[in-house]
Amino acid sequence: QVQLVESGGGLVQAGGSLRLSCVASGSSGSRLGWYRQAPGKQRELVATITSGGRTNYADSMKGRFTISRDNAKNTVYLQMNSLKPEDTAVYYCNAYLLYKNYWGQGTQVTVSS
Repeated sequence: QVQLVESGGGLVQAGGSLRLSCVASGSSGSRLGWYRQAPGKQRELVATITSGGRTNYADSMKGRFTISRDNAKNTVYLQMNSLKPEDTAVYYCNAYLLYKNYWGQGTQVTVSS
């Protein structure tokens, strides 16, 4: 059973940084990732990372966001720098394992201008 618990969201000014964490129990070997959903918009990819460390980013996040994982701690991180008001959204942790998607409850990130 995969369970995902996010933390680290909050309110930050434009240009600031936040680090999100997600403890992904039961996720050994899975691809982990972050997605986000802004009000009135569809959920979109932020970044993913395989168990071997290969990463993939949405174009708009490249250079500002960094995804990493600690397999020993079953934890995935998202370091977000140079945040913009348009980054405001609920950020969801995702695990993809054996053709199934698992989701966390989400953590709110609000970037003020």
